[in-house]
Amino acid sequence: DTPGVTRDLNYRDAEWEGKAYAVVDTGGFYPKHDDNIFTQIKEQAIFAMDEADVIVHLFDGKEGLNPYDSDLAELLRASGKPVLWVVNKVDAVEREDRVIDFYSLGLENVMTVSAATGYNFDEFMEALFVLLPESEPEEVDYPKIAIVGRPNVGKSTLVNALLGKRRLLVSPVPGTTRDAIDTVCTYYGKKYLLIDTAGIRRKDRKGYSIERFAMVRTLRAIERADICVLLIDAKEGLVTEDQKIAGLVHDHGKSVLFVLNKWDLVKEPDKRYKRLTKILDREMWFFPKASVLTTSGAEKKRITKLYPHIDELMAERKKRISTAELNKFLSTISVPPHKGKQVKLFYITQYRTEPPGFAIFTNRPDGIKDNHLRHIEARLREDFGFNATPIRIRVRGRS
Repeated sequence: DTPGVTRDLNYRDAEWEGKAYAVVDTGGFYPKHDDNIFTQIKEQAIFAMDEADVIVHLFDGKEGLNPYDSDLAELLRASGKPVLWVVNKVDAVEREDRVIDFYSLGLENVMTVSAATGYNFDEFMEALFVLLPESEPEEVDYPKIAIVGRPNVGKSTLVNALLGKRRLLVSPVPGTTRDAIDTVCTYYGKKYLLIDTAGIRRKDRKGYSIERFAMVRTLRAIERADICVLLIDAKEGLVTEDQKIAGLVHDHGKSVLFVLNKWDLVKEPDKRYKRLTKILDREMWFFPKASVLTTSGAEKKRITKLYPHIDELMAERKKRISTAELNKFLSTISVPPHKGKQVKLFYITQYRTEPPGFAIFTNRPDGIKDNHLRHIEARLREDFGFNATPIRIRVRGRS
């Protein structure tokens, strides 16, 4: 309840009555504050508005109108985006009069809600979905590949090299790609959709530093992809941001292909490759048996080697193991007793692909711990593969 504690963008997928949407929660907006923290918050808010389909301007009904509300309302009207004007902390009909002061801003159709109690929430969501554009599932029957990586690792240069033409803006300045750009390319008659994640420019023309928000746009590309090609600067090596992006790829159930780009700048390549692959095996342990390629997008060296690896990864993602094979596998797995009682593993089945997911049925779900699941996952990979592809394992009870 302390004002101003939300300083970062919080980006989450959500669903309401079967309708999916994404919501970005920004920090409190202070248009004319001089403090550096508040300047960053303002940048975040402007970035979120630029990305959004609909903007919700949330007022504090308990505190009432404040000078910043007027400044922000003016900015939102100038954005040209649909805006919902909503007064929060109105939790009953008798408090509806809290909305009156906000009409002085020249607003129309001001709504009231209480986030704490859910008052008027259904009405708010209905109004929101009237404004949201219809979204259609992507009808693409060929692999969707997201080219991801931190700024200036050569993402757009690699895509241009793969396409054989200057499809994307390329510049030595980190992040010259304005937005994520989809391009269909063909290799030996087979089509692939390449998603070049949004480049991150130092300063956008609208006044915010986009570099701080790279993860938001990277996340969008990862969500849409089947496979993520994670570019790593071969000269600089693995850094924390590379690991964060790999974590996002894994969390979203996408397969990965590691590419050491700018390999033409590496001295003693054999020694460097051994060192980097050793580091990747250790730091990216959650992607076992992931392939590591070396490329030079600038010199167009070894770039077409990506395609056979992408085909292999798609096969791993779509692999389905019969229940008979899985139960034969399960008969070789044992779990120690839990609280003095035997843990029985009845059967296992694969309930999904892309990414592969398995359900294990047992008499004691609470007796199967994370370390047991890690062991089962390792054994699944040993017997069936699923290289560089996340595996989901659910435990279900059965008496």
